[in-house]
Amino acid sequence: MIGATLVAALTARLALGDWQRTDALIPLLALAAFPVVEWIIHVTVLHWRPRRVGPVWIDSELARKHREHHADPRAIPLIFIPPRSLLVTIAVLTAIALLAFPRIELGLTFLLTITVLGLAYEWTHYLIHTDYKPRHALYRAIWRNHRHHHYRNEHYWFTVTSSGTADRLFGTYPAPEAVAASPTARHLHGLDKLP
Repeated sequence: MIGATLVAALTARLALGDWQRTDALIPLLALAAFPVVEWIIHVTVLHWRPRRVGPVWIDSELARKHREHHADPRAIPLIFIPPRSLLVTIAVLTAIALLAFPRIELGLTFLLTITVLGLAYEWTHYLIHTDYKPRHALYRAIWRNHRHHHYRNEHYWFTVTSSGTADRLFGTYPAPEAVAASPTARHLHGLDKLP
């Protein structure tokens, strides 16, 4: 789905042309903001603790699937964004691209940039949870951080595609030896299912 959106956005963007300086600014701003956005989504959406409002439990698909992912980090289907949630995300991002920018071309540049970042995120996350061993120092640091998040303590190391960026900014990048192993790293919030 991300790949199809990327191809559609790229095709439309190339067809429309009208390249301006702001088209170079969008990718730079998105790349700079991505670690912070990634951290915020991981902490507030994926690690959402289910809540009861009256007789109804509030618990998103993304939070449920992420708890399953922590319980079984090597299960391939749980590594990726759930299809239904991804479809909604793509629809929202497409609407933003078409409605929130002063030029449709700029909106398409935004959508193109976000889909490239999305593919990079999914590919990086997938590799981290496979048997692939990182060969380069930059990727090794990313790999190590995310594995610390899953196997040492789920309260730290929230970024997936960068190492020590937003985590340093928000105080979730301790030295691994300074953090106790968490008994709930595999069972977020101590939940296997809702009570």
